[in-house]
Amino acid sequence: MAVTIHSPTLSSHVPPMTLSKLRPLRHLSHHLRRRSLAVSAAAVRQDTTLWTPTPLLKISPAAESLFSITIDVSESPELAASYTKAGQYLQLRLPEPESKPSFLAIASPPTAAASDGVFEFLVKSVAGSTAELLCGLQKGDLVELSPAMGKGFDVDQISPPESYQTVLIFATGSGISPIRSLIEAGFGAEKRYDVRLYYGARDLNKMAYQERFKAWESSGVNIVPVLSQPGDSWTGEKGYVQDALVRNKNITNPQSTGVVLCGQKQMAEEVTSIVVGDGVSSEKILKNF
Repeated sequence: MAVTIHSPTLSSHVPPMTLSKLRPLRHLSHHLRRRSLAVSAAAVRQDTTLWTPTPLLKISPAAESLFSITIDVSESPELAASYTKAGQYLQLRLPEPESKPSFLAIASPPTAAASDGVFEFLVKSVAGSTAELLCGLQKGDLVELSPAMGKGFDVDQISPPESYQTVLIFATGSGISPIRSLIEAGFGAEKRYDVRLYYGARDLNKMAYQERFKAWESSGVNIVPVLSQPGDSWTGEKGYVQDALVRNKNITNPQSTGVVLCGQKQMAEEVTSIVVGDGVSSEKILKNF
């Protein structure tokens, strides 16, 4: 006797509710495949970064939890030449142990790369970060640098100096790093009437580059330290830099005033709101981020 075996179809044995559940699963599977391809493509793009091995020349304390780091780029002329404007930054990673790249603002002016063959950085050591590993290295250890990137500070927006006699600069913590590059690269401070740098930190131990203040003041920049947690003996500005701005604005001609910002987002937003409210053009507010 012949026996005929019928192969059941999915639709005849799977309840409609089950089929309705399978369709979203197929959609999810397709979504995951697309996401996997996107992640792979991103990884390929990241691998295109040109990394240049460079040796450390010097690591020294700059303030509490802040370190001044000098890296030798004299044997990497293309890398040195990529740094053209104060306020630019780059990526740094450690080959051993392999670490996630860290973005660092270049503290030294572009001329230092050309004349001395060095990049200098002000690095805050944060537990568990690439910065912490970097601050624990020794002279001669190798790191890898990407070319300099970013637009830097567009000083042309507040030039010529004769037309922008007031320039207010604001920095907090390690944000003083790119401000140093701006001051030491020169932006005509000596030709302006009122150039003020409001530099905020918790206390004097957190304030880097104090040994450079006299030189900066001789170039035409008035330094205004602002401490949020000063000791009893402190007689200078207290609170935050935006508080000091409110107490000492003196913006007599907003049309000839420029502003430079680098530091905490909240500080930048509050300072921007204050100066724009006083008539300073938002186009004359320079940022490197």
